[in-house]
Amino acid sequence: MNQEKVRELLDEALQENESLYLIDLQFLANSKIKVIVDGDSGVQLSECVRISRKIEHNLDREEEDFSLEVTTPDISHPLMVKRQYRKNVNRILKVKTATEEFEGTLTEVTDENITLHWKAREPKPIGKGKHTVEKTVTLQYEDIKEAKVKIIF
Repeated sequence: MNQEKVRELLDEALQENESLYLIDLQFLANSKIKVIVDGDSGVQLSECVRISRKIEHNLDREEEDFSLEVTTPDISHPLMVKRQYRKNVNRILKVKTATEEFEGTLTEVTDENITLHWKAREPKPIGKGKHTVEKTVTLQYEDIKEAKVKIIF
């Protein structure tokens, strides 16, 4: 399988719609190619078909047989690229670092970090009972081990 040719064709297909971006490209056993793409405002099925055809029609099945899957990340797939964070501002994320886990609303995304905001019940500093406090944490991308969007039904 000519992996470089597949990468070139994929790049060309993504350049035709600048709101789309690559999440993952895998070359698996049995000549299977798996492409995962996402978009700034989602990905329509027709875009997956267009990308698939762009790759498939420019590779020679006579030379080497292959299977091709072009898909979008599923609901349980962690966020992998910065553009995914931008698209999920104001959604609740579950973020794991090496030492802690956070769950909060994604309020800000920069080139270096993300900011989460949430409310927590904590013991009062003086007296009995608990009170609600607002918390904020800013995390560098390199510190994030996994981040997933929390789906609320």
